[in-house]
Amino acid sequence: MEHKLSGKTIVVSGATAGIGRATAGHLMDMGAHVVGIGRSDGRCRETERALRAAHPAGSIELCLGDLALQHNVRAAAAETRRRLAARGVTALDGLVNNAGAFTFWFTQTAEGFETQWAVNHLAGFLLTAELLPLLRAAPWARVVTVSSESHYNTRLNWDDIQLRRHYNSLLAYQQTKLANVLFSVELNRRLGPKSSVRAFAVDPGLVRTDIGMKAGSGLAKWVWARRRAAGISPEESGRDVAYLVAEPSIQDSGEVYWKARSPRKPSREALDAGSAQRLWALSEKMCGI
Repeated sequence: MEHKLSGKTIVVSGATAGIGRATAGHLMDMGAHVVGIGRSDGRCRETERALRAAHPAGSIELCLGDLALQHNVRAAAAETRRRLAARGVTALDGLVNNAGAFTFWFTQTAEGFETQWAVNHLAGFLLTAELLPLLRAAPWARVVTVSSESHYNTRLNWDDIQLRRHYNSLLAYQQTKLANVLFSVELNRRLGPKSSVRAFAVDPGLVRTDIGMKAGSGLAKWVWARRRAAGISPEESGRDVAYLVAEPSIQDSGEVYWKARSPRKPSREALDAGSAQRLWALSEKMCGI
């Protein structure tokens, strides 16, 4: 495999399983040094050993961080900066916001945020903000956020964006996936057309992962097991995510939403500039920025 990313450093959240782990492997095959973030110490150690053995072209190290909590996001970013400095690295070439959660019942984090909103949207928003100076220091860099076709036919409930009054697990998930695209759109607008940092949102497709198996409901797990049987492998999806990190020819692309290494038209709501700016301001407030 061509080592497009030799000498480059990429951060991948949710790197110990599913799409994140597969993406990390593909990036390593391209020669990158990957800094993965995972929420289990045991899974971090196991992932390091397995990926180093399977992908000797690159290197990887894992940072511990349960990104449901913002103080952990900040701590993971600080640890990432420390590790890069220890390697003499002064710039970050890519960030993959992949960490995700699905909860069947309404649950909130210790910081008071609905869990899906905290993990699927706020964590990536805050991690990007924390690492943006390093990304800007690279000759060119990418912020790739894993979204979903679930963002179609969805609108943000501005009056109750965390759905506290009438929680619906699927709607909560869909809102976060819409937020992922809006975040990418607004990040590009704020960075400007001449920025060396480019943001993309990616639809990984229906992937055989365990995200729906952690929902806590027997019925939800049964439905997810049947649904994911028709999905593609994490390795196939991870290859598509890695493409958006590594492909030089799309640096100046005006397309923000991609699937299977091709641009796709996102929903009209996902391209609404007013919604993107409103979401950004709300996210800054929620993250204390």
